[in-house]
Amino acid sequence: MAKELWSLAAVVGVALLAQSGFRHLSESRDAERMVALARPGDIRMISSETCPWCTVARRWMQAEGVPFEECLIERDTACADEFRARGAAGTPLLVVRGHTVLGFDRGEVLRILEPSR
Repeated sequence: MAKELWSLAAVVGVALLAQSGFRHLSESRDAERMVALARPGDIRMISSETCPWCTVARRWMQAEGVPFEECLIERDTACADEFRARGAAGTPLLVVRGHTVLGFDRGEVLRILEPSR
C-alpha cells in the first residue's frame, strides 16, 4: 500500500510540475507578444487600492516590461468617472485601444492588440 501511495504521489508531483511549466511557458509567450505589440498609451488599467488582482496584473506587466498606464479610482475622479461610465463590475478594468476588458485577461488583451488580418 505504501508503494502505491508513493507512486501516486510521484505521478501527482510530476503532473503539477508539468502544469506549472506549461503555465510559465504560456505566460512568457504572452509577455513577449504583448511587449512586441503594445505601444505606450495602448493599455490603461483602472485599478483600486484594495484589489489584489490589480496588484497581480501590475506586477506582471511591470516585470515583463509591458507598457501600460494606471489610475486608481480612489485617488482620481476622472478615473472613477470612467470606471462608472464603462459600467464596470469590478477591477482591474483594462482599456486596450479603447476596448474594455474586465479582469486581467491576457488572451483578450492580445486579441485586441493583434493587427487585423
